[in-house]
Amino acid sequence: MYPKQMVDSEKVRLWTDMRDELRISTISRREELREKVVRIDEWEMRYLERRFGSAVEGERSLWISMHGGGGCPAETNDAQWQNQIQLYAPEEGIVVAPRAPTDNWNLWHESHIDDLFDRLILNFVMEEGVNPDRVYLLGYSAGGDGVYQIAPRMADRFAAAAMMAGHPNDASPLGLRNLPFFIFMGGDDAAYDRNKVAAEWGEKLAQLRDNDPGGYLHKVTIYEGLGHWMNRKDAEAIPLMAQYKRDAWPNKLVWRQNSRLHHQFYWLAMPEGCAAEGQTVWAEAEGQRIEVRTEGLVELVLRLSDELVDLDQPVEVVVNGETKFEGLVPRDFNVVRQVYGVESRSLDPRLIATAELCVDC
Repeated sequence: MYPKQMVDSEKVRLWTDMRDELRISTISRREELREKVVRIDEWEMRYLERRFGSAVEGERSLWISMHGGGGCPAETNDAQWQNQIQLYAPEEGIVVAPRAPTDNWNLWHESHIDDLFDRLILNFVMEEGVNPDRVYLLGYSAGGDGVYQIAPRMADRFAAAAMMAGHPNDASPLGLRNLPFFIFMGGDDAAYDRNKVAAEWGEKLAQLRDNDPGGYLHKVTIYEGLGHWMNRKDAEAIPLMAQYKRDAWPNKLVWRQNSRLHHQFYWLAMPEGCAAEGQTVWAEAEGQRIEVRTEGLVELVLRLSDELVDLDQPVEVVVNGETKFEGLVPRDFNVVRQVYGVESRSLDPRLIATAELCVDC
C-alpha cells in the first residue's frame, strides 16, 4: 500500500509531465489556440472567443456557448454563430462560441461533439489557466437542444449548465444529479412544443429532487409573452451559474448511457466494450461503504480516491443488494498512470483516481 502523500505527488508529477508532452506533441494545442480551432480525426471545430475580467492563474472560468440553427445552409449557421458570441458576458471568464462542425439538424448532439469539447476544455486548462472545476455549458435554440443532450452525459465536465429555447428530443435528465441545471424559455415559444416540454422537464427535475433532496438543483424560468427570442433576458443565467463550482468527487451519482456511449463518469467506469445504451447506475459512498444499484450492466469499475473514501481503511462494496467486496483497495501508481496518453482526449487533473476495483453486477 503506497502512502497517500506519495501517490498524490506522483499525480502532480505525471500531470506536469503530460502537460509538457502534450504541448510539444504532433498536433500542437498551442497552435490550435492561436488558430481558435479544435481538431480530432476528420473533425474540425472553429470557435470565437471573448475575455472578461481577471483571475489568478489556474482559476479562470470557461464558458462554452453553443449557437442555434441546424438543418439549414452553412451561411445561416454562420450568422447564428457570429450572434452567439455576443449574447453572454460574465464578470470574469473566457467565453467560447464554437462553430458546429456540421450543419445537420442535430449539430450539437452528434457523437464527435463530446471528444471535441473534451479537447477544447483541456486546451484551455493547460494553456490558459482555466480551472477544470469552473467550466460552464450553455446554448440557444439548437444550441439549447445540445445542452439538454450533452449536460447529462458529460455532467462530470461542467460546473453548471443552462438551456435556452431548445428541445430535449430523447434526452434523459437522470445524469444531472450533481450538475446545477437552468432552463430559460419564452412562454409563447410553441414550435415543437418547446414551451410545454420545458415545463415538463421542470416537473421531472422537481420530482427527482423531491426523491433525492441532495441532488438535481435546478431552476426553470418561463418568460410569459415572449417567443423564441427572449430579448436577452436569459442572460440572467450567467450570475446564477457562476455561483457554482464542479464537485469532482460527489459521494452520490446517477449515470445513464444514451446513444453516445461513455466509458467513465466521475468515479465510475465501464470496461472497454461493455457500455450500451440505456444502462443505468446509481452509486453512493457513505463512510467506507459504497452501495451500487445497476440496470443492464455485467461489470462496473470503481475508480477511487481518498477524496471519496479513506484508502488506508477497508472498503465495503454492495452491488444490487449483495456484498461484492470487503477489504483494502490499495493505492496503485499504475491506476494513476493509465489515464495518461499523449493524445488523451478527456484528461482532467481533478478526476484522476488512485485506486481501482472491478465488481460484477
